[in-house]
Amino acid sequence: MNHELTAKTLIVIAGPTASGKTAVGIELARRYHTVVVSADSRQFYREMSIGTAKPSPDELAAAKHYFIDSLSIIETYTAGDYEQDALKVLDALFKINDFVILVGGSGLFIKAVCEGFDFFPDIKPGIREKLIAEFESEGISSIQERLRIADPLYYEQVDLNNAQRVIRALEVFETSGQPYSSFRKSGSGERPFQIIKFGLGMDREVLYDRINRRVDEMMKHGLLDEARSLLPYRHLNALQTVGYSELFDYFDGKTDLETAIALIKQNTRRFAKRQMTWFNKDKEITWVDVNKPGLADNIIAIVDTLV
Repeated sequence: MNHELTAKTLIVIAGPTASGKTAVGIELARRYHTVVVSADSRQFYREMSIGTAKPSPDELAAAKHYFIDSLSIIETYTAGDYEQDALKVLDALFKINDFVILVGGSGLFIKAVCEGFDFFPDIKPGIREKLIAEFESEGISSIQERLRIADPLYYEQVDLNNAQRVIRALEVFETSGQPYSSFRKSGSGERPFQIIKFGLGMDREVLYDRINRRVDEMMKHGLLDEARSLLPYRHLNALQTVGYSELFDYFDGKTDLETAIALIKQNTRRFAKRQMTWFNKDKEITWVDVNKPGLADNIIAIVDTLV
């Protein structure tokens, strides 16, 4: 987080699936006369709408959104790609807005915007295999000594008994000729805007009930047909996700429809639990109770004390 207060502020609205992030983000965008940047890694894809709980046409009309329907499922897109694209968009948006609202449940993609990643070179073929063979034949002391010579800085920091990490550092060095530590230092940095993060919280049983109800709504609105239309693309990475894989199994005759729907609910609840584990580790998030009245007013009041 950039602790130097600036005139430009990114308000992050994070939280688990079905916690109401879309509605809160739109309300804040309207109050601040600004836009929403999505950090939901599944809503990027044009072909996936119902199963990703994408904002409705009315919601998209209520506030301009970026990174909704921005990709096709056949395109490969990483958090690193998103970091670069989102920072370009934010640079342009902050030229005309003092505030921008970032909304999403994908912790890795929020991290990409707020902190960035270290970027490492693609490893040349054969290097990893050669290092593993050396480790297996000569033991860990051999690769430890190579790391000490190649990258004394990282040698002092790494767990030297973790062969996987030692090999990772060596393969980067062998590929690039540069120490692993130099890539770790150069990738991320301070952002030219202030970041204020909020998490939408509620009682777990209430959240799980919302998830169950939303899955039922998705089925009513055509999730089965959407999944059937995507069946030829089931091998793509974008579709290895809850809400689709369970229905693909149903189409294959592995389960009945009632079981598939129950599994979507169960797997979505598990997904929400993993999201909460991720967000709870972020000590910069201020948690707000979704069920308390005046949620947007409460968030704005907190923002006003910080900018």
